[in-house]
Amino acid sequence: MKVAVMGAGAVGCYFGGMLARAGHHVTLIARAQHVEAIARDGLRMETKSFDERVRLAATTEVAGAKDADVVLFSVKSPATESAGRELKPFLKRDTLVLCLQNGVDNAERLRTVLPDHAVAAAVVYVATEMAGPGHLKHHGRGELVIEPADGSERIAQALVAAGVPTEVSANVRGALWLKLIINCAYNAVSAIAQRPYGENVDSPGIREVMHDVVDECVAVATADGVQLPADPHLTTRKLVESMPSQYSSTAQDLARGKPTEIDYLNGYVVRRGQALGIATPANRVLWALVKLIEGKAASRP
Repeated sequence: MKVAVMGAGAVGCYFGGMLARAGHHVTLIARAQHVEAIARDGLRMETKSFDERVRLAATTEVAGAKDADVVLFSVKSPATESAGRELKPFLKRDTLVLCLQNGVDNAERLRTVLPDHAVAAAVVYVATEMAGPGHLKHHGRGELVIEPADGSERIAQALVAAGVPTEVSANVRGALWLKLIINCAYNAVSAIAQRPYGENVDSPGIREVMHDVVDECVAVATADGVQLPADPHLTTRKLVESMPSQYSSTAQDLARGKPTEIDYLNGYVVRRGQALGIATPANRVLWALVKLIEGKAASRP
């Protein structure tokens, strides 16, 4: 199978790298520093079960996606529409675009710019980071839940064969919301403290804050007609057991002085709450504090 990874950061490199190890033709579309390192030395995949250099193609050009059977779409949420428009000229009619993004509305937004192509949402459960140019570090998990679409079963089978637990589910909206709730509970706290999940939950009052965040998210999801596939409080509490040393993607973005996706996490819950008449004060405070830190970093010379 010919696979392209659009916006190949930590998440895209993990799943693209796993497919490449299994023999698929994979092209990473990534930043220049990663492309140069991967072209020279291969993608270093330092995972829980192996540490290897995987050979695969890498480019900074969107044309690298030309004629791909599947595009793993892993750009940051604010870039969804613009990246989709860049990608459009290089897609085959039957290319599947699989959204591996945070947030709950990216696939819907992407369909507005790719109306003639199959676009499927995917729920990603993996803890990864780029530890250096061309160096992926995997901290835990690695599952996918994929929305039904033309090509979904084929890529799911390929991923399973590559060692990635994957299922196709008709309730991806519920699974996306469950992940959103987890992200809302952990990401901003990790970003503000610049500490990993395990250290944060042991700090006074943080578990209670996270409980309030989850309660608000559940109220908004319920009002929005979402069917959550599991107990959100239990799922949130259990996450830290599998990745206690993980820093959230929001924390990693702030540490690097980059814009975060907080508008599509706690900020999204605040906006939907406003639209549905539900108060979300805990989510609003976390969103506002991350935006404050984000703005401070942006104003530095």
